[in-house]
Parts: sequence; structure tokens; C-alpha cells
Amino acid sequence: MFTGIIETTARVLALQKEGTNLRIRMRSPITNELEIDQSVAHNGVCLTVESLTNEYYEVVAVKETLLKTNLSSLKEDSLVNLERCMKMNARLDGHIVQGHVDSVATVSEIEKEDGSYLFHFKLSEPSKLIVEKGSICINGVSLTAFNVTDNSFSVTIIPYTFEHTTFKELRAKDRVNLEFDIVGKYIARLFPAKS
Repeated sequence: MFTGIIETTARVLALQKEGTNLRIRMRSPITNELEIDQSVAHNGVCLTVESLTNEYYEVVAVKETLLKTNLSSLKEDSLVNLERCMKMNARLDGHIVQGHVDSVATVSEIEKEDGSYLFHFKLSEPSKLIVEKGSICINGVSLTAFNVTDNSFSVTIIPYTFEHTTFKELRAKDRVNLEFDIVGKYIARLFPAKS
């Protein structure tokens, strides 16, 4: 379980195909604090630390993960958002995030505003699971969606988030991972929309 508050970022050092899986070697400021078998969200995708040294750690993304997230687009030197799982005795600063990506979206436009950045996204497939002023997790970052349609939405990024996450490297046409709000997903499951 995560909160969508990014702790730090990591750089991809190496990528190695293993059958249909992808082994990802990374370096981050918290590498020496990680443990084998620990769950860490990478761009909002929960992956398990499989190997570890003082210099780097490795995780493996399976075929299903690669098909449904933007991790298949990683290259050496790519920047990735990181969040370790939440502590039960800590504040929940973002919202409840599982690290299970529901969909991907494409950056359609980025506008620099006076004091912030406005990011517009186009969904890969229509969804009713994003609501106006509701929580959305983008590449692991807990944000508030607005200007929501079935096919698009926008978020505002404050300078701190811009500088301390992968948002500073996003460009138009880049793909991002989305996790919809878990409460909304349960409500949609319990009370399906009537045709």
C-alpha cells in the first residue's frame, strides 16, 4: 500500500530481457536503505526488490506489467519516481494507492503557468473512473484531476512536485501510468452504470 507521495527518484542503469520479463537495474539516494523482498512503487508500479548492492538494486517487471504500463518504454538513464510502502503509523498525505496500474495515458499538452504547470492527458481508452476534483495517481504521484471527460483530464503540478519527480522530464506524447482511486473502483463494481 502506498500514498502517492514520491519519496525520491531513481536512474535506470541497465535493462536486461529475461524471456518475456525485463530486469531493471537502478540507482537511487535510498538504495542503501532498501531490502531484498521489499515492495517499492516505480512510476506507480509495485515491484519487488530482488537483488541489492551498495551501488544499485534490481527489480523484474513481468510480461503483464510491461504490456499494461509505461515500464516497457524505459531506457538506460531514464528517471523513475520511487515510493516505499507506507507505514501504518504515519500520516496518509496523498490517497490510498495500491501500485496496480489500471491504464496508461498520453501527455497531450503542457502549459507553464505563473507558479505552476498544467498537464493535460488523453486516455488510451475512455473511462468513467476519473471524477472532477477526485484523486488520480500518475506515475505514482497522487494528484487531483479536473476538466475531466471520458477521454481526457488535467492536473496542476506545483514547482516542488515538478522538480522532485519525473514530471520535469515529461514531454508531449509521453505515456504515463494511471491508477484510478480504489474507492471509485469498488463503487463502480458494486453499482454498475445502467445502460
